[in-house]
Amino acid sequence: MARILITSGPTRQYLDPVRYLSNASGGRMGAALAQAALVRGHEVTVISGPVAIEYPQECQVLSVVTTDDMMQACRREFDRCDGVIGAAAPCDYQPRTVLTSKIVKDGQPLLLELVETDDIIATLGREKRHQWVVGFALETDDRHFRAITKLEKKCCDLIVLNDPSAMDSLDNTVDILGPQGELVATASGPKPLVADKILQVIQERLIGPRTSQNGLERSPRFAFREDS
Repeated sequence: MARILITSGPTRQYLDPVRYLSNASGGRMGAALAQAALVRGHEVTVISGPVAIEYPQECQVLSVVTTDDMMQACRREFDRCDGVIGAAAPCDYQPRTVLTSKIVKDGQPLLLELVETDDIIATLGREKRHQWVVGFALETDDRHFRAITKLEKKCCDLIVLNDPSAMDSLDNTVDILGPQGELVATASGPKPLVADKILQVIQERLIGPRTSQNGLERSPRFAFREDS
């Protein structure tokens, strides 16, 4: 059994007390990954931004709002976990200044100054000791090149590449890339099916070998095919 941390859903970065930046992530992939991990007998903690879906009752769910909230929760939980799957879509930018009063329309253009938020998976990748890190990359252009760049920058052991059509969709199509940027497996279909493939690869390549190396009972192996 492994203790797995899963990030899921969007985050919000407020501009004023009522308006915020966010994205269309609905947490469906995170929920499907949690279920796939539970089926394999793992202990799961989900750190989720605001979503309308429900996560499996068997996992621990920690609710957050902003990217900084998610970062702090992940850093608290990561040390006791064996690995993390970064399926969340946290905001990459936040306003430099958050207004304490509601912005009033005055007929003039509104200019926002945005600064980057800290990268959660990159931070966990730098801080990992015994843990493994699986990231997600949502790309539109130069998809494999950018995914491989993220894999290296974030110190990931695997990275899952998808595109914007995955956002809050029932289905997904992914490429799973290994530590050298090689294509390990692909999956397409309903998100529970795709999540099962991702956990299958993680089980085979990360959880099983590390359990064996530690001299403990080896986790069950699951075969997978690159062309399926």
